[in-house]
Amino acid sequence: MNESTFEEVTSFRLSRMNLFVAGGVFSIFMVLVTTVIIAFTPLREYIPGYGSVAEQRRLLELSAMTDSMENQLLYKDYFIQNIQNLVLGKEPVETFQAFKDSSVNYREIENIKSPEDSALRAEMSGLEYSGSKTGIKSRAIVFMPPVKGMISAPFMSGGNHAALDITASKNETVKAVADGTVLLSAYTAETGHVLMLQHASEFISVYKHNASRLKKQGEFVKAGEPIAFIGNSGELTSGPHLHFELWLKGRPVNPTDYITF
Repeated sequence: MNESTFEEVTSFRLSRMNLFVAGGVFSIFMVLVTTVIIAFTPLREYIPGYGSVAEQRRLLELSAMTDSMENQLLYKDYFIQNIQNLVLGKEPVETFQAFKDSSVNYREIENIKSPEDSALRAEMSGLEYSGSKTGIKSRAIVFMPPVKGMISAPFMSGGNHAALDITASKNETVKAVADGTVLLSAYTAETGHVLMLQHASEFISVYKHNASRLKKQGEFVKAGEPIAFIGNSGELTSGPHLHFELWLKGRPVNPTDYITF
């Protein structure tokens, strides 16, 4: 009503149905406004539980990186375990299965070689040579004798004696034949103190029946660096000597094809 003339200006009827409809419309309006604010404005970053776009992108990158690191660790464990089993005469472990990154669509990945990649492959392939008597191509890697002594048992293919036995005086120093990383440094009942080194170009050298070991697993050694002492440890030995094996791509090769003793 008009306060001066007391004339009726407008009127409305208040009822339970009107209140219910008005409250429902207001609630729906507030829900829509809140949804729009959360979904389409930066204000959602201030609501607990919602992170920024940069943080979500970083989490995806860290997740992919974690998957890659897990695959690398599993592959290295599988590789080392298989090499150890081969040297110790055990059965190889099951085939390694890499985990697929769920954030990557593998069907959309195209293997396209760039001109720079082709040039690098051509340059690196020129470093290969067939310098062994067996004709197996290998990288330009130079080996040195592991110990000074006489060959008492030659290499015999076919699994009879896929190694060289080198006799030397007791406590003679055993040296690394090339730069590499210690894959295995352990003691077994049959072969005594054993060392295994991983070298470049997929070469692996094995040293058995040592009196003692100077290196631990995971250490990096240089060519000619002392790693053990000649001994007579283990059951499969009859005197101080070095049982030396050389492996290439998972197969034993004749060390005399690569090393001058």
